[in-house]
Amino acid sequence: MSNLVQDLIDAGVHFGHRSSRWNPKMAPYIYGRRNQIHVIDIRETVRGLLRAKKYISQVVSGGSLVLFVGTKRQASAAVQREAERCKMPFVSERWLGGALTNFRTIRSRMSRLEELETIRSGDDLTSYSKKMQSSLNREYRKMYRNLNGIRDMNRLPECLIIVDPNKEKNAIREARLLGITTCALIDTDCNPDDVDLPIPGNDDGIRSVELVLTHLADAVIAGAKNVTRKKEGDDSKKQAKESKEPKEAKEPKEAVAEEKETKV
Repeated sequence: MSNLVQDLIDAGVHFGHRSSRWNPKMAPYIYGRRNQIHVIDIRETVRGLLRAKKYISQVVSGGSLVLFVGTKRQASAAVQREAERCKMPFVSERWLGGALTNFRTIRSRMSRLEELETIRSGDDLTSYSKKMQSSLNREYRKMYRNLNGIRDMNRLPECLIIVDPNKEKNAIREARLLGITTCALIDTDCNPDDVDLPIPGNDDGIRSVELVLTHLADAVIAGAKNVTRKKEGDDSKKQAKESKEPKEAKEPKEAVAEEKETKV
């Protein structure tokens, strides 16, 4: 625990925004003010982080998906890296309106992305005019940037991990409409009521964002290991049960018929 607190302090997680920009609802998470800048209570950060890690691990252990969302410049690279490390979907460039509420339509666009990849990887691209090639390449880059992170998301997630709810307000709104749990790193200018599992902390510092996302990704990996252990345990129990069951020799129909005739 002491190592975690020291890591959070070293990463600058306790630095908030200027006191003039604060949201009064964040008062319970603020330790004090220094040089017109609010200082976040590290104890609240640790409490929120541990609570979020426990919940996320349980969600993944149940076989559900967790979606990482962070499109601001400071969070984009970390969101993609940590989501890929724990093999979960992510949105790191731009939140597409209806990504959750209109999920079926978004999924249908994946076929177009695959079609464009097929055209670009083969010799078909040379059969198009230069203008058309440029148009197809531009369309592919745009779709790849927006859809690549969620191309393997075959169902709605049970939890969203968000960096800065103010920036990702559309994702928060869609999650609330569908009853999807939200877990977010929130700064002193955010509204904690919009988030189910708030983690008070600096959402503008690259090191701060990276540290929090690393811990949450570790929780996803731990939950995935529990799923693997559970499956292995179920398989071993099944094999043990099958080995204990007595194997009864089944008589052929002809032998049964002959036995009946002799009795008669």
